Amino acid sequence: MVGFKNRYMVMEVFLDPNRELAVDDPIILTQFNVSKAIRDSILVNFGECGLASSLGSFQVKYVNPITKLCIIRASREEHQKVWAAITLVTSVGNCPVLFNLLDLSGSIKAGKKAALKCDELKFEQYKLASGSCLSPEVIQQMHNYQEKIKILEH
Repeated sequence: MVGFKNRYMVMEVFLDPNRELAVDDPIILTQFNVSKAIRDSILVNFGECGLASSLGSFQVKYVNPITKLCIIRASREEHQKVWAAITLVTSVGNCPVLFNLLDLSGSIKAGKKAALKCDELKFEQYKLASGSCLSPEVIQQMHNYQEKIKILEH
């Protein structure tokens, strides 16, 4: 008996830098928003049959709205289709975005390790960019997200 094989993609989300951010219109990346954007892209680019075959193991496992990092699971047979659809995503919600693949792995353990490393580095950059005006709530949220990565399972 052969176990079901998955691929885990650690993706970085770039928000459009030219977008005017209103105070009452924050762009919040959530698992639901990212998943919906990817599913819509699969449907548009590969049709209903492509969507049905991809949804068997497709799942957005983790999203960090602070560092804009996410982990996406897809079956080994369908991961290239999902990856192609992700690169064709133009917006999440009403915000133009781009996805960048940081790591592709065959196990959740390797995906967690890569995501944790990237998350830590991106948070250091975030701290440097924001200077001394970083609130304790944001630091606590970041630690919570890092703990969330550590407890991910299949």
